[in-house]
Amino acid sequence: MAHEMNGRKFLLQGNEAMAEGAIAAGCRFFAGYPITPASEISERMSYRLPQVDGTFIQMEDEIASLGAVIGASLAGVKSMTATSGPGFSLMQENLGYACMTEVPCVVVNVMRGGPSTGLPTSPSQGDVLQARWGTHGDHPVIVLAVSSVSECFSITVTAFNLSEKYRVPVVMLSDEVVAHSRETYTIPSADSIEVVDRIIPNVPPEWYKPYEDNSRGVPPMAAMGDGYRHHITGLVHDAYGFPTEKQDEIETFLKRQFRKITNGFFEIQITKKINIEDAEIAVIAYGSVARSARRAVAMARAHGIKAGLVQLVTLFPFPKNSVVNVMRQCRAVLVPEMNMGQISREVKRVNTGLTEVSKYNRIDGQLITPLEIFEELQKL
Repeated sequence: MAHEMNGRKFLLQGNEAMAEGAIAAGCRFFAGYPITPASEISERMSYRLPQVDGTFIQMEDEIASLGAVIGASLAGVKSMTATSGPGFSLMQENLGYACMTEVPCVVVNVMRGGPSTGLPTSPSQGDVLQARWGTHGDHPVIVLAVSSVSECFSITVTAFNLSEKYRVPVVMLSDEVVAHSRETYTIPSADSIEVVDRIIPNVPPEWYKPYEDNSRGVPPMAAMGDGYRHHITGLVHDAYGFPTEKQDEIETFLKRQFRKITNGFFEIQITKKINIEDAEIAVIAYGSVARSARRAVAMARAHGIKAGLVQLVTLFPFPKNSVVNVMRQCRAVLVPEMNMGQISREVKRVNTGLTEVSKYNRIDGQLITPLEIFEELQKL
């Protein structure tokens, strides 16, 4: 059945496209708990995974869901879960465990208004900083944001590839607008999709060290049951996986976790630029707001304003170089968000007097429209 989807055009929701992207990337395990506005991902995976010899489990809650995903990944299976704000809050402890144990997995958060129960059926971008810093302690994590149905497919594939390559959880941020938008999309043929698998050990089992350092900072990962010794703990551990309190081993381990992400900055930090070449004013946006920003830039151009757009696909690690280059070029930058200014904080942090940074925020559960962004551009 999997191959029958390839090369065919479908009218898909963003949530449905995410499920198809996950399957195309090799995901064969999904555990989740229903929650608005992410439930369609679970629904589609519930019947699509059995068609490709995968496994779907509806767990008792979001804590158990991510726990099951971690267990499946340790067994060598690409795994994913999907939730929204309240469920994402419950996942933070296990997200930290996945960071500490370097377990590849993809966690989708379809954002809705908050805090608490909030606005279950309304869009928001209020979980951005939680995605980066929600679990305690210094930890590496990759956070990606999607703005269209096509990106829901393609960036989900990217999320799995980065997760497997760097042995790190990847958080994908969508929102109610993207999740429930329907667009025609032709699912690419399997041979046109780059799929990255985790590196497995090439040494005898008795030589294997599951957390041994190397030039990439990413140790090969054996699957449980393949004959390699595993010791897995949420405690800081040595190269064998055993808990350690030795200062040199603690520092080496934690710094390696960050080094592997730093080494991959060029590949991990993804942005899209529109009309930036001659832009005097730039919009920096992500998620569904980037859709509105794209139209707003076209409106501004039609009125003689040289505006451009930088769409952030990668939110963390923050794509500093791309943002700084635009700020050096433009006399003003606008950051519209459906929150009180979470990414604008990052933009302002890297702005060392290069340009004027303005923000536009909306938190009433409604999408920021192209007209709103256009009117803000006229003020700059």
